[in-house]
Amino acid sequence: MNTRDRRFTIGAALFLMVAITQVCFGLSFAMANPRTAPLAPEPPPITAILMTRGNRPITVNGGNALSGATILTGSIIETPDQVGGVISLGSLSSLEIEPNSKVKLEFDENGNLKVTVMRGCATARTKKNVIAEIDTSLGVAGKTDPKKRGFLGVCFPPGATAPTVTTVAAGAAAAGAGLGDFVNIFVLTGTGTAAAIWFFRGANPSPSGP
Repeated sequence: MNTRDRRFTIGAALFLMVAITQVCFGLSFAMANPRTAPLAPEPPPITAILMTRGNRPITVNGGNALSGATILTGSIIETPDQVGGVISLGSLSSLEIEPNSKVKLEFDENGNLKVTVMRGCATARTKKNVIAEIDTSLGVAGKTDPKKRGFLGVCFPPGATAPTVTTVAAGAAAAGAGLGDFVNIFVLTGTGTAAAIWFFRGANPSPSGP
């Protein structure tokens, strides 16, 4: 084999070696970094919204809060004399807090509630597949059944030796508690302007004429 043929053979071998190396490197990189399918967008986080009677302030984590305020999980809420409030988690659940009460509210992205009543009264309402648990310093006072719409009211006034617990069907609870159309709209269809109008009209009825 002459010099020219030898150089051609060596060059071809080197070219072939480089090509094989590049192919092997590309395959190993693809195996180490497989293409993943795009992740589905996460649902928006659930938001808890406060409404108060007459838009008067209550205390949330030591500061004043009015209707429309966003309540975060883990918040400590206090209501003064003659001022109650309702916290809505969309159409999934809600918590009504009576005047002169102090509670801690925890919730998750599915609308499940855990309420600790330090004093006063609180009422939780839930849709099916949602759970509300209300505790006191004595332990768990009650829990709703996720197989049906739930209603759970707990009162634990200062000096009480045990909480008072009320558990009834959601429809009967609304009528019995005297909350009327507000509860039906607020809990069964979710929050909105209509719910706010019904609530505050019910809380401040116009005096009847002679």
